[in-house]
Amino acid sequence: MSTYESLLAHIATQRATVGVIGLGYVGLPLAARAGRLGFPIIGFDVSAAKVRTINSGQSDVGDVPSEAIAALREQRRLEATSDMSRLGECDVIIICVPTPLNKTRDPDMSYIEQAADNIAAALRPGQLIVLESTTWPGTTEEIVLPRLILAGLEAGKDFFLAFSPERIDPGQVSSKGYTVENTPKVVGGVTPACLELASAFYSQITSILVPVSSPRVAELTKLFENVFRNVNIALVNELALLCDRMGVSPWEVIDAAATKPFGFMKFSPGPGWGGHCIPIDPFYLTWKAREYDFSTRFTELAGEINAQMPRHVRELVLRALNQQRKALSGATILLLGVAYKPDVADYRESPVFKVMELLSHDGAQLIAADPLVGEFSYHGGRSYHTVELTDELLASADCAVIITNHSAFDYPRIVAKSQAVVDTRNATRDVREGREKITLL
Repeated sequence: MSTYESLLAHIATQRATVGVIGLGYVGLPLAARAGRLGFPIIGFDVSAAKVRTINSGQSDVGDVPSEAIAALREQRRLEATSDMSRLGECDVIIICVPTPLNKTRDPDMSYIEQAADNIAAALRPGQLIVLESTTWPGTTEEIVLPRLILAGLEAGKDFFLAFSPERIDPGQVSSKGYTVENTPKVVGGVTPACLELASAFYSQITSILVPVSSPRVAELTKLFENVFRNVNIALVNELALLCDRMGVSPWEVIDAAATKPFGFMKFSPGPGWGGHCIPIDPFYLTWKAREYDFSTRFTELAGEINAQMPRHVRELVLRALNQQRKALSGATILLLGVAYKPDVADYRESPVFKVMELLSHDGAQLIAADPLVGEFSYHGGRSYHTVELTDELLASADCAVIITNHSAFDYPRIVAKSQAVVDTRNATRDVREGREKITLL
């Protein structure tokens, strides 16, 4: 039996040990899904705290209940470790590490490079390696593959390599029903054998498989998905800026347009972009495009527009304070919501950080309240603590700014108790009393 045939048989019968590098919002749901199917799972993470959490039967990712992790631990199907030498025990290895931008907004490939080096050090015949981290087209073949072949093995014969972009929407499992198991999965292999083995694995993970001709196509597919959102968010943000000058509600315009049953997809404006994808992924494409002497003008313009929104929020706060004959310097500003989207505890790249920077620079005293986030920091810098949202706090603040429209917030109460409210999400759309206090984005 060939290496290919042996690995295919192990995958088909769930005897293949699956290693997942990076146990965050992408890696842990994938590991839990594979474990529920019967695959033995080894989760790898550099965070000792995360390893302890998982091995104690707990989850720190909202879309994965602790009960699911506890059950897999009791069944001895899941263990977590920081010992990368154990990658040699795995038949299938999935890379789910971060791909941030550096200070000059160029791709930071260090996490992928380290993961690939760790795999290369333990590489043996009969392993399937799949990169899921969002990255620029060519990463799998230009960054990961060269590191693996240094082990003296041949791709497509001794080991197998593919790219399959993650499609995780944190916090939306219950509201939209999309999970790892029912979200279509794009897969591109370095060779036909690589594609077949990766497809064999993911066909068990998800109900819909989308094979493509190469890793490069799969990598660009993921970037295009997020560029599409980036451009459309920028379009409605630009509309909001124009409507502000025209004295027209952008929310009313967008809601009216959304009644068209064809040819329109609804997007909403906000205080700025946030999350692990939209503020970062488009820059991977613009960076790679420069290699081909090509300017991605739509993508770059969208980034410029979205980056303006925190400054517009500052202007709205100034406007709300001006109505009370108050200055921003020395004013107490209550920021409602730290997370980048509603009903999640994820604050990666949240627009709240730029809003805080702008308001602090003008001398405002800032307080943050978020029912899902207790402590937060920006890029490993200073740590901040949120506070409980009390009537006294609302009344004492000069202005409350709704950054994140969490469903846990009581918006009628917020408006009733606050002196002024800046609503960047139209969260107060159903509030009838006290609308004179509201300054709407």
